[in-house]
Amino acid sequence: MWKSIAELVVKNKIIFLLLLFVATAFMGYQASKVKLSYEFSKAIPTDNIYYKNNQQFKKRFGDEGNTMVVGIRTDSFFVINNFLAYKKMIADLKTVSAVKEVLSVPSSFQLIKDPFTEKLQAEPIFDDSIGTQEDMDLAKTTFLSLPFYEGALYNKESNAYLLAMRLDNNVMASEARTSVVDSILAITMQYQAATKIEVHQSGLPLIRTLLANKIQKEMKFFLFASIALSIIILLIFFRSFSTMLISMAVVLVGVVWALGILQLCGYKITLLTALIPSLVVVIGIPNCIYFFNKYHTSIKAGLDKHQAIIEMVSKMGVVTLFCNITAAIGFAVFALTKSEILKEFGLVAGLSIFFIFIISFILLPSLLSLLPVPGKTALKYLDTKWINALIQKMQIWVNEKSTAVLAITGVLVILAIVGSLRLKNVAYIVDDLPKTDVLYKDLKFFETHFNGVMPLEIIIDTKKPKGIIQPTVDIKTIAFFVDSVLKNYSEIGKPLSVVDGVKFSYQALSEGADSSTYALPAFGNPMLDLHRSIRQLQLRQTEQTMDAKDSAMQKLLGSFVDSTEQYLRLSMSMKDVGTKRLKIIVDSLQLQADEVFGDAYNVSFAGASLTFLEGSRYIVNGLKESILWAFGLIAVCMLYLFRNWRILICSLIPNIIPLLFTAGVMGWAGVAIKPSTVLVFSVALGIAVDVTIRFLVHYKQMLSDGNIGNNQAVTETINKTALSIIYTSLVLVAGFIVFCGSSFGGTFALGWLTSLTLLIALFTNLILLPILLRKFIK
Repeated sequence: MWKSIAELVVKNKIIFLLLLFVATAFMGYQASKVKLSYEFSKAIPTDNIYYKNNQQFKKRFGDEGNTMVVGIRTDSFFVINNFLAYKKMIADLKTVSAVKEVLSVPSSFQLIKDPFTEKLQAEPIFDDSIGTQEDMDLAKTTFLSLPFYEGALYNKESNAYLLAMRLDNNVMASEARTSVVDSILAITMQYQAATKIEVHQSGLPLIRTLLANKIQKEMKFFLFASIALSIIILLIFFRSFSTMLISMAVVLVGVVWALGILQLCGYKITLLTALIPSLVVVIGIPNCIYFFNKYHTSIKAGLDKHQAIIEMVSKMGVVTLFCNITAAIGFAVFALTKSEILKEFGLVAGLSIFFIFIISFILLPSLLSLLPVPGKTALKYLDTKWINALIQKMQIWVNEKSTAVLAITGVLVILAIVGSLRLKNVAYIVDDLPKTDVLYKDLKFFETHFNGVMPLEIIIDTKKPKGIIQPTVDIKTIAFFVDSVLKNYSEIGKPLSVVDGVKFSYQALSEGADSSTYALPAFGNPMLDLHRSIRQLQLRQTEQTMDAKDSAMQKLLGSFVDSTEQYLRLSMSMKDVGTKRLKIIVDSLQLQADEVFGDAYNVSFAGASLTFLEGSRYIVNGLKESILWAFGLIAVCMLYLFRNWRILICSLIPNIIPLLFTAGVMGWAGVAIKPSTVLVFSVALGIAVDVTIRFLVHYKQMLSDGNIGNNQAVTETINKTALSIIYTSLVLVAGFIVFCGSSFGGTFALGWLTSLTLLIALFTNLILLPILLRKFIK
């Protein structure tokens, strides 16, 4: 069958090349429309409880993940020149179109009781009348007497100050976000230059934007680096420009198709899909090496060009097909997970790798039939001395030292198992960034002085509209939960809630000049008073009689209670504590909330911190499942291909050991299991199995074509396949080493861990696999 297909392709090469050209032009047009994703993560399924909570929270209170913060630390913050420079920075920030609101020390207000109506009004603390240091000192005294702002806008102990900007969601979900962030950073840097006070920035919008920009830059770097490295390796191996150019044509067409598939599927470039073009280059080159090696071997054996091409396709077609199928399976199984980001990566990568076979199957024989027969220089690599010496050494290990090889393998497996037991499963939001990155260091600044910037929200459901004024709603219970539970967690920043709003109001009603009156009133119904205040503000808003003072009050009260007055919000920020600690904190808080509130309320959790936790859990669990799926599907392919249970078992062992070895190395080296590192196993498995298929297909052909025994078939298979296997393995290792140039820790780990796995797989398939075949196949 494969000879007939080869004859068909060669005979109709012009037609096939034209069809491929038209299809590639279409894919190129689609690829030109691919856009960068500006979503932080789509890892969490839409039916997850935390995802649902987050969506409900956004409807009731708005998006909590659109806040960017700017922080400074200085003893001279209230020196009038520095303060005025700070106010100017805020005024400049408000001119940025995406900045909807800025909360800061200069915009803080105090509540004043009207002596005639006894209603509370919001008065700015730092108004425009401040012109001297004496005025500033008086305003400073007033501000510091209001505990409401302590821990939220400033840290008294460390003299750190924070401003928070609420950004427009629509703008930050578009390409314009980069210019917005650049404008904000430029303004803050102007303040730093004018005052010599170091400025720190953080928040999810900033993290998302800068990470997306890094992805875009690294995607280009990896693509060009992998292409350049492939060109160098091909020239060193084959010493032929025509061979190199044909191989590059195959992989570049494959890259165009990969980006076209991405667009046709309706996906965008993410941290994972950005790797696909480079993976296509890395995986496409071995296809070319297998075909060229067989073609050159046939030429050297005395066949003419046409016969050599037919021999190349007939012998290597089935091998390359199954190699690409198993590699595609290694990626496509991600589409079976519940994580959207993995589904996208798996589907596009699987299809791209499968189509690279079709591209190489058409291009290689068609172009080779148009070129002259390769000369002696192009065939010299077949007699490379150091590789031939290595192959002879392998024969000695297989034939004479099999017991020693098995013993060494056993010891390494034991060490790998022990190391794998040391593996930790934990991920952080920015742990893939180097510790020297300014984004990482600025995040640590806010964790040190404000206990982080990662949003965590607790929603208290009173179970009925206007439930906040029901007798069952006891603000003292909420205050007890805040003061006796939440404040015990050092990882959580100052919680802001209706409790703080009531205390702030009571301090004003008491006309307290200091913080001693910042407390809950001992009489009356604070929740009913709060309800009345909210209703008055809503009425004024309807009548369009609300002034700036009323608006400030509405922001204060409305931020804690939803429009139906059924849900109360406890809002806080927290440190990037990692998935393991975050789960412990949330589970503990849920237990304590259920104990404190009982059946009177329904308490739920939301926030970007939780969606990250769940997303990481789904990715890791999905990748674990995908490995099992990959093993199962690849085993089915191997069983179909060889139809022998013993060969199937012999084929799986050399591929399990490299994965186990890599897990052991990760355990001993302290590399944690997280979304960016667990990807290594499925990727390496799908690629490493190619070597096994290449070896076993030739082994089966030797047994079928010649009247030789098992041991001789093993020996001949090593001699015939080791050269191309070594070359392709080195190309793959070099291709993945390129990822070590990434500034993302996960991509860096993907590079060196996958390279290590493939190197181990090279030796297990060329030494251990032959030993197993000699011992167990009769």
